[in-house]
Amino acid sequence: MQFGFDPRRLFRSIRGIPRYIIDIFQFSKKYEGKLNYLPCLSDWHEEGGTTSNEYFLQDIFVAQKIYANDPDKHVDIGSRIDGFVAHVASFRSIEIFDIRPVSFAIPGVIFKQADLMNAEGCHRDYCDSVSCLHALEHFGLGRYGDPVDVDGYIAGLKNMAALLKHGGLFYLSVPVGKACVEFNAHRIFDPHKLVELAGTQGLSLTEFSWIDASRTLFHSAGSEQDFDNLGKLRYSLGIFTFVKQ
Repeated sequence: MQFGFDPRRLFRSIRGIPRYIIDIFQFSKKYEGKLNYLPCLSDWHEEGGTTSNEYFLQDIFVAQKIYANDPDKHVDIGSRIDGFVAHVASFRSIEIFDIRPVSFAIPGVIFKQADLMNAEGCHRDYCDSVSCLHALEHFGLGRYGDPVDVDGYIAGLKNMAALLKHGGLFYLSVPVGKACVEFNAHRIFDPHKLVELAGTQGLSLTEFSWIDASRTLFHSAGSEQDFDNLGKLRYSLGIFTFVKQ
């Protein structure tokens, strides 16, 4: 949602006012320097960090896979720089393609601005490892300055597959559930149809995991049944690992 307010945060801030007044009174009795007031009233009621959201779970999960597999060249398409890309850059170099500009240099990160819906300028047989986490579902919806294209995700997946060399691994995460478009936020994919589409580009599924509404990471024991169950839900986050045949 782009509008409105957070009632929980407002309530926590109101609850924090008495404590803030008491604390500032105690502090100012012993402090003689310049003192400005900038109250942070809700932080007393927060945990030490946010580690249960789906971005955090997928980012560290896939980063650990890349660490274990140690590819020669890893390329990322559109994943969060302050999440997944930062995790990977902490232990190896990573090249990223994104339609949006990045105006600052990041150690260990090579940035190239590119529209992966457009085959022109896209490399072929370029690397042995590719990731695209929580990004493909936005292709063609105009949300990030990309051209509106009903089939944008198809072109994007085709061009990502083309980047991979034979035997290369592709880590893809997208919303899965009852197929629909929630314009212009994202698409939700039927997992069966997504795997079928990947198969047309020479990508074979080797592993599947998902994160449900409780923000719990599950690993599939049998993809077909799991796909059937997930396809009946409104939303989960599917994490697919494919190999290029």
